[in-house]
Amino acid sequence: MNPQPHLSPYGAGHTLVIESNFDGLVGPTHNYAGLAHGNVASAKNATLPSNPREAALQGLGKMRALCGMGLAQGVLPPQERPHIPTLKALGFTGKDSEVLAKTAREAPGLLAAVSSASSMWTANAATVSPSADCADGKLHFTPANLASHLHRSLEPATTARALAATFANSRHFSHHALLPATPAMGDEGAANHTRLCADYGAAGVELFVYGQGSDSEPKPTKYPARQTRAASEAVARLHGLRATQTVYHQQAPSAIDMGVFHNDVIAVGNRELLFFHQQAFVDAAGLKKQLQATLPTACFVEVLDTEVSVADAVSSYLFNSQLVCVPGEKGHTLIVAQECAENRKVWACIQRLVADPACPINAVQVFDLRQSMHNGGGPACLRLRVVLTEAERAAVNAQSWITPEKADALEAWVRRHYRDRLVFADLADPALLDENRSALDRLTQLLNLGSIYDFQRA
Repeated sequence: MNPQPHLSPYGAGHTLVIESNFDGLVGPTHNYAGLAHGNVASAKNATLPSNPREAALQGLGKMRALCGMGLAQGVLPPQERPHIPTLKALGFTGKDSEVLAKTAREAPGLLAAVSSASSMWTANAATVSPSADCADGKLHFTPANLASHLHRSLEPATTARALAATFANSRHFSHHALLPATPAMGDEGAANHTRLCADYGAAGVELFVYGQGSDSEPKPTKYPARQTRAASEAVARLHGLRATQTVYHQQAPSAIDMGVFHNDVIAVGNRELLFFHQQAFVDAAGLKKQLQATLPTACFVEVLDTEVSVADAVSSYLFNSQLVCVPGEKGHTLIVAQECAENRKVWACIQRLVADPACPINAVQVFDLRQSMHNGGGPACLRLRVVLTEAERAAVNAQSWITPEKADALEAWVRRHYRDRLVFADLADPALLDENRSALDRLTQLLNLGSIYDFQRA
């Protein structure tokens, strides 16, 4: 069952084009390893026991709720973890159980890396450009190389296969290879990219935010800048974006040093609106002028540091929320994590915005995503946005759409296959590996994805 087309908020005469959210399922080895340098939340909770079952059900709960709001909601599969092929490529030999035992004994850091839960943050899966923006009239995908961290660099091959299986029609979809996995081409996907438009079906302006640019530009001193301008420019070329409708801007290095490892931790956009913190960009005033020169209808909601500090923004993930346009309702709805409601200053800010008749954000929905939040990702991390025309929507793999029936099936699958407690020592358990492979094999059948995992292709 494909989602119904949304009526344009601008009335009759506008194309029926939707922005869909494809959320990543949390994997069976969801754990808190604290692997990402610069992700403050992940580091704070490293080594704590996790609950993979609860994490997956929390994510599915958000998907089900957004589907119930009339939004187009899809799902993408998790990665195969622990990833034995990586360990064998690094010299560990023997049966899979022996490889796990040797790695746990000799290189526990590697075991943590090949068991990472980070693919759940689908905003890093790829950069997506709608067909209205691309010269060839196709919707383009470029998987992120995630070259800044070992555990994330293991994802792109499976991500590419999952995207190709979900968006398989070559008449409508164009899939590119990832960029060379070098520091100079560090690419973290849609977490540093957003699109503003007057209407989803109209050509928009694509904003690429980078941390590392030229030698003359300022740099963070404490944490690494993961996204490079060179990578963003390469993706724009691959997608055939018009130079006049592409904007590049640097993320504030000071924000990166305060734990803003991706731009989507401190800014989020939807349709004509950019919602951001005062310290998000090197030159916020200049960026606003540049965006409005390209898109005159662009509007901005800027939160000052005196109202919400960067530290509060990071701990609550206020800006790692989702902005969505609910069919039949005016303005924008903010999808936030429970932590926003529990932070006095952040919640007061949200209430002020929603109560202001001049503010385009006029509603808020709160979700319990603690398992993801404890690992360093909020609502926006969990989803990849894909703008689809009616023909493109019909070309998407039908089993990848969330419906009430599909949500029921996936929740039953999680309850059957996932553990409710996981600690680091469990990652070396051969039984966990077998459980994961059995679960993922069944998932590819539920989602009709074919053999996307290495263990299925061996």
